[in-house]
Amino acid sequence: VNNAEFIDARRRIEAKSDMNRAKLTSLSDAVQLVKDGDHIAIGGILYSRTPLALLMEILRQQRKGLTLSRNLMCYEGEWFIEMEAVQTIVASWFGIGLPWGLSRVLRNAVESGRVSYEEWSHMALGLRYRAGGMGLPFLPSLTMLGSDLMEVGGAKTMDCPFTDRKLSLIPALFPDVAVLHVHRADRFGNCQIDGYAHMDADMALAATTVLVTAEEIVDEEVIRQHPERTVIPGFVVDAVTEVPHGAFPHECYGLYEADFAHFGAYVEQSRNPDKGGVTGYLDKYVFGTTNHQEYLDLFGTETLKRQAQSARQLLVER
Repeated sequence: VNNAEFIDARRRIEAKSDMNRAKLTSLSDAVQLVKDGDHIAIGGILYSRTPLALLMEILRQQRKGLTLSRNLMCYEGEWFIEMEAVQTIVASWFGIGLPWGLSRVLRNAVESGRVSYEEWSHMALGLRYRAGGMGLPFLPSLTMLGSDLMEVGGAKTMDCPFTDRKLSLIPALFPDVAVLHVHRADRFGNCQIDGYAHMDADMALAATTVLVTAEEIVDEEVIRQHPERTVIPGFVVDAVTEVPHGAFPHECYGLYEADFAHFGAYVEQSRNPDKGGVTGYLDKYVFGTTNHQEYLDLFGTETLKRQAQSARQLLVER
């Protein structure tokens, strides 16, 4: 982050002052705010509260030349690689996790030179969003010291002026766009998240443009009743859309569990060209549907009910 980028980013964020403007819009119109070449920060983590409805609409609108950043990238990143929509991935992990392991799609893309992968520690990437959200050019830390990751993304070191101990300096990240999925929001874009907020609040404060899908749009009075849950203030949000099951088949805490059976089927198809690979999956679930309800219909009502019941059961057992 050079000085010009830092000052320009701060001015863009400080210029957002339309707190009392209604932000409700459609998925299609919201994604019109995404441009070719944008850096998109993806909220949630791994398969938790991933803004899949927004990401699928970005693919439908055929944005190209993107940079995607996320703390733990799940298989949604593979979609953008397969569609040649992304040039750079910035993350600390890429893959669903056990038992499926790391992404073979990413490995093949990086080895062939089609995509560059910029790896940070999980802590460092969080600090990058936090520094951006605070309007700072960097934050000091101990993370990544002694590892090759210090050579990858432009982090620097300095001797602490108080202790003389070596510190890593983690540069701020100012995404062009943050895409997020939340539990509820009002028409002004004030967003509430139940459970862990992950890095969403910092992403929202750091990004120039913030797009949000919410499980439900509620009256402003509902938001005021529990202000402690409002982790994303309306004045940073540019567009909000009501999309029930907007993260499915990923999970949304308390509302529906992740569909691991679907994950397994996806991985099997993605690794088998005879079954269509990732492209075949996208042809069915993304490009074969024109809206999110058509997409959900492919899973069936019983699956949605089962995953909702599993989420409620987890709350009861706690």
